Amino acid sequence: MKAEIIAVGTELLLGQIVNTNARYLSQKLASLGIDVYYQTVVGDNAARLRKAIEIGRSRADLLVFTGGLGPTQDDLTKDVLADYLGRGLYIHASTMERIEQLFGSRGLHMVESNRRQANMIEGCDAIDNAAGLAVGNGLEADGMLYLLLPGPPKEMMPMIDGPGEAWLRSKLSEELPLYSRLLKFAGIGESNLEARLIDLIEAQTDPTIAPYAKEGEVAVRVSTKAGSLAEAQRKIDDVVDQIKTRIGEHLYAKEDIPLEEAVVKLLRASRRKLACAESCSGGLLAELVTNVPGSSGEFVGGVVTYTNEMKHLLLGIPMTQLEGEGAPGAISESTAALMAERVRQLADTDFGVSLTGVAGPSESEGKPVGLVYFAIAERGKKTLVHTTHLSGDRGMIRLRAVKATLYRLWQALREQ
Repeated sequence: MKAEIIAVGTELLLGQIVNTNARYLSQKLASLGIDVYYQTVVGDNAARLRKAIEIGRSRADLLVFTGGLGPTQDDLTKDVLADYLGRGLYIHASTMERIEQLFGSRGLHMVESNRRQANMIEGCDAIDNAAGLAVGNGLEADGMLYLLLPGPPKEMMPMIDGPGEAWLRSKLSEELPLYSRLLKFAGIGESNLEARLIDLIEAQTDPTIAPYAKEGEVAVRVSTKAGSLAEAQRKIDDVVDQIKTRIGEHLYAKEDIPLEEAVVKLLRASRRKLACAESCSGGLLAELVTNVPGSSGEFVGGVVTYTNEMKHLLLGIPMTQLEGEGAPGAISESTAALMAERVRQLADTDFGVSLTGVAGPSESEGKPVGLVYFAIAERGKKTLVHTTHLSGDRGMIRLRAVKATLYRLWQALREQ
């Protein structure tokens, strides 16, 4: 079965709210074996909504609407669909009774427009809304299925997880659910990853392989339809093993977690602690690591030594290292190494990491934008310094530098 999600609301088009419903619904429909081929956003306009329905009918078996079921005149979804199908509207008695009781219990005056939330399209099944007032509609007409759900996620999500899912299941034949596994990679770009997997991607039938890019990371989703979880796992495992053979050194997780969480997990498993000293990244590494719940057990803290004076005062790096004729400078391999070593010693941790470089917008110390040195100092081992040349704007360079540092730290932890 092919589905299209139609989100209704001008506020979505204006960017005033984010369409989180589409993501949630896509995941739910996939778990039921229903393929979502299209997502549409349309404003509170009857003509444009009608056109969206026409287009949706031409390419899907199921249209799932969110939004436009409220009490105001711009809540048009039921009215437009009813008119399109040549059907009338009627009041759903039990919903109307609940609305009246709610207003009565609060001593509020109920205006006539509130009755709109109890409207049903003729021939519909009611989709109960336990978290709100607008009743959902489920309709089968002319070989098409229509499911109408409210826009607020706090109402929509329990409806699709409960009565909405039950209604859809009653209309399905033998659809197989979709199972997926997300593989997360670092230290490799999307193009390079795809090149190393291209024959698998081009030959894919079932399971399917789909790469996705994110700043500093790449994901590959392996998906299959199967009659059971065990069957799906067997099929997916075969493909994952082939991928690991090609690029296993970059595979940091078989679940949807960021690289920094994988690093924290390895630190926790090995009972090791981390401190950091940052310059060009401006505290971004510390921010990402502390975003991981419970990371205080592994990350003791860090310093942002943005100027040479702070590198000297907080880390004790000699000014002769940082400035003057013949000095390596703040942006150098040796300074990165000293920063990592000093912060590790000061915090008495197992690992100290550092970043120093040029995030832009202009060069510094005669060195180009995008040049970043980062170092990993480990207790009892030689400090490792890495050089990277990054592209992008200031924010992208900072993020990519931090992800590159985390990847090298992940490698060091994994080897142990």
